[in-house]
Amino acid sequence: MAVSSGARLSKSGADGEVFDGQQQYEGIGKRAADKFDPAAPPPFKIADIRAAIPAHCWVKSPWRSLSYVVWDVAAVFALLAAAVYINSWAFWPVYWIAQGTMFWALFVLGHDCGHGSFSDNTTLNNVVGHVLHSSILVPYHGWRISHRTHHQNHGHVEKDESWVPLPENLYKKLDFSTKFLRYKIPFPMFAYPLYLWYRSPGKTGSHFNPYSDLFKPNERGLIVTSTMCWAAMGVFLLYASTIVGPNMMFKLYGVPYLIFVMWLDTVTYLHHHGYDKKLPWYRSKEWSYLRGGLTTVDQDYGFFNKIHHDIGTHVIHHLFPQIPHYHLVEATREAKRVLGNYYREPRKSGPVPLHLIPALLKSLGRDHYVSDNGDIVYYQTDDELFPSKKI
Repeated sequence: MAVSSGARLSKSGADGEVFDGQQQYEGIGKRAADKFDPAAPPPFKIADIRAAIPAHCWVKSPWRSLSYVVWDVAAVFALLAAAVYINSWAFWPVYWIAQGTMFWALFVLGHDCGHGSFSDNTTLNNVVGHVLHSSILVPYHGWRISHRTHHQNHGHVEKDESWVPLPENLYKKLDFSTKFLRYKIPFPMFAYPLYLWYRSPGKTGSHFNPYSDLFKPNERGLIVTSTMCWAAMGVFLLYASTIVGPNMMFKLYGVPYLIFVMWLDTVTYLHHHGYDKKLPWYRSKEWSYLRGGLTTVDQDYGFFNKIHHDIGTHVIHHLFPQIPHYHLVEATREAKRVLGNYYREPRKSGPVPLHLIPALLKSLGRDHYVSDNGDIVYYQTDDELFPSKKI
C-alpha cells in the first residue's frame, strides 16, 4: 500500500513507547546541536548573511526614529508629572522602576544615533544623540567612539572594549576588593559610571578626556563637545536640586538613574555572557569580525522587548549595526537560515525576564578570566574567589 508523503512513520520502542519520524528528526537535531563546536570556523561568509536579510531592513526612516524619541520623552515627562503630583511612598517604587526603564530606552535610541542606524543624516544623529545621552549623564561622542571600538573588535580578548575578559596574569594581580566588586552581585550592575571615568582593569583612559588613548587626535573636539554637554546637564541637576530640594531630586532623578545603570550593565553583560555553554574568545589570527560577532547572544526580555527597542536582538545588530532597531527581529529571522547552529535561540521569557537572573548569577560566579596563552580561549573559574558558593 502506498504511503503518502505527509504520513508520519512510527515504530515502537522496547518499552512500548511509540516514536515517530518527527521525534527522531528532532532528536537527531538536538544531538547535532550538542556536538556543535561554536569555535569552528563558520562555513558561510558575512556576505551570505547580508544577502539573506531583506533589502527593506536596511532602510532608515528618520521620521519613524523620531517618533520613538517623542514617545519615550513624553513617557518620561508623564512619569515625572505623576510622581510630583502623587508624591506618595506607595507610588515612588513604581515610578523608580518605570522611569529608570525609560532612561534605559532613551539610552538605546541614543545608541542608535551613535551607530548611524537612527538616520542617514549625521547632524540629526549627533544632535538627537547628544540630547538623549546628556539627559542621562552619558558623554555621547566619548561613548560612541569607544562603543565603535567594541563593535569593530567584538570577541577579541585584548582589543574588545565592553565586558572584556581578563587574562589570567592580569586577573591574579587584582586585589580581592576589585575582584569582589567586579563579580559579586549587585556591585557589577553599578559599574557603568566608573567605566566611563576609568574604563576596565588593564585599560587606561577616560571617556571625558579628549587626550585619552581611546580617541584619535581629530576626535578631540568631539569629546570636548560631549563633555561640555554632560557637564551642563550636571549643572542643571544641581540647580534644580536647589529649587525642589536634594531629597526630591534624588527621588525624581537619582534613583531612576541607578535603575538605568542596572539595566545597562545587566543587558550589556548578558549580550556576551550567560549562555548555557561557554563561548569562545579569540586572539591573533583566529579572530575575525564574523567569528567574534557570532559569540554574542540574543536574550528575550518579555514585556520589555519593545520598551527598550529590541536591544536584546543582539547578534545581527553586532554584525550589522547599521540596521535600525525596528527591523532587527525580521532581519534576525531571515539570517537564521544562514547561521544555523551559530545562532543560539534565546530562552523564551515570561512578561518579566526573571529567567535571566540565574544566568547572570551563574556567569558572574564562573566566568572570571581566560588563559594568557592560546588564540581560542574560554572563561575559567577562580574557585578561591567565593569558596563557600557552589556554582
